[in-house]
Amino acid sequence: MHFATYVQDRRQALFRFAVVLCGDPVLAEDILTDVLGRAYEHWDRVSAADNVHAYVRRMTVNEYLAWWRRRVRAVPVAELGELAAATPDPADRYAECAAITAELAKLPKRQRAVLVLRFYEGMSDEEIARVLGCRPGTVRSCASRALATLRIELSEMTSAMAREA
Repeated sequence: MHFATYVQDRRQALFRFAVVLCGDPVLAEDILTDVLGRAYEHWDRVSAADNVHAYVRRMTVNEYLAWWRRRVRAVPVAELGELAAATPDPADRYAECAAITAELAKLPKRQRAVLVLRFYEGMSDEEIARVLGCRPGTVRSCASRALATLRIELSEMTSAMAREA
């Protein structure tokens, strides 16, 4: 398989995966561009993998996990919480997606990666463990903690909405 063919066939799926993983389409595009650039440079090795898409997806997860360290050194941090909350998305579908993405963004990176790999990519605990380089028990505990955190956040949100109504 040629690199151009792979990118043509899988770029949209990889982009959607990266957006769900990091919660920001612009950052997802940056991460995917870096990953595809490295994949192109080492295409002989990448294309020799048993499952090329899984290999590139693992590269994407690794790039996402490493991104924070580089960001802290290179990009000044600005708080945009009030500005982002002041202009909600008018379309229900997009608003729901944004709410889910925001809740995922509150989770630690590994927990977020576990949930995205499990629910978005449909991977088993064993597959996720291989991608993240940990044990299946760790995957299950990360998923359990992440889901418990999301339940607490969602119950607090519904309580606040009920008080406002």
